[in-house]
Amino acid sequence: MTNSNTKTFNSTFEKEVNEGLVAFPKYLSSKWFYDKKGDKLFQDIMAMPEYYLTDCEYNILDTHTAAIANQFNSPEGFDLIELGAGDGKKTKLLLKYLSDQNVNFDYLPIDISQNALDQLEESLTKEFPKVSVKTQQGTYFEVLEKISEYNKRKKIILFLGSNIGNLLHEQAINFLTKVKDVMSGDDMLFMGFDQKKHPQTILDAYNDKAGITEAFNKNILHRINNELEANFNVDNFLHWEVYDPESGSAKSYLVSKEAQTVYIKALDLTVNFNAWESIHTEISQKYTDAVVEWLAEESGLKVVTNFTDENKYYKNYIFNAN
Repeated sequence: MTNSNTKTFNSTFEKEVNEGLVAFPKYLSSKWFYDKKGDKLFQDIMAMPEYYLTDCEYNILDTHTAAIANQFNSPEGFDLIELGAGDGKKTKLLLKYLSDQNVNFDYLPIDISQNALDQLEESLTKEFPKVSVKTQQGTYFEVLEKISEYNKRKKIILFLGSNIGNLLHEQAINFLTKVKDVMSGDDMLFMGFDQKKHPQTILDAYNDKAGITEAFNKNILHRINNELEANFNVDNFLHWEVYDPESGSAKSYLVSKEAQTVYIKALDLTVNFNAWESIHTEISQKYTDAVVEWLAEESGLKVVTNFTDENKYYKNYIFNAN
């Protein structure tokens, strides 16, 4: 087998799949769940009754639209920059209000999935023809470097869906610090954080009975098969979810049901699995006010205010640069 240090890769996807599957324990990043099929599966997840996060954040944006918009507004207008825009369902509540009020703003949705951006732009053109939309494809870290160019007026950086929860605390601080570094003056960060709650409620959200989350997690193996010419037998892997109420970490795994060998042609990589060996695919961190304030302080940010849903399951915080 070729040493991974001497390999050349044609994409970040190839590089990260190789790194994750030669590591011990094995891991794959949840950002690679998303392709055309993965986008549709995640939309199905957001519509599940068990997946409370979407409804809670929708409730916040629907209930507090005017108050949130008032925090954003500026005499010179503003740029509304959304990281991980997806289908924009929740954001459209804000866009409708801002458009109806003839607020001066541009909307810049950013997503790793070009398919998601194309669908979003098409729907926004029909629903909100007055809104200026400028899409940009890329990962959060790639695009953050470009966001600093938007410095002629107030920036509102939108990060919904508790996607920050996909990062360990150290990674989250690194990410928030990078966001802070592109903020200046009265710029704001508006970010969703899923809160700690009954552990069973959290487990059910990531392990639905219909198996949609399982299919979403396993889609990364289908992607490796389709794009990197691998021979994963996806049915030989079990989707497993755990939640630690002490740390607030919900973690997803794909567990090999038997000893098996997989070959990935594009990487010239043979991967051996022992029976019940796992691939860690996702972390979904849950928070308290104290943890969010600590993350902000460590990152050079300051909590301005927050908004919560009627069940207090979820919160959207507004930050500015400290």
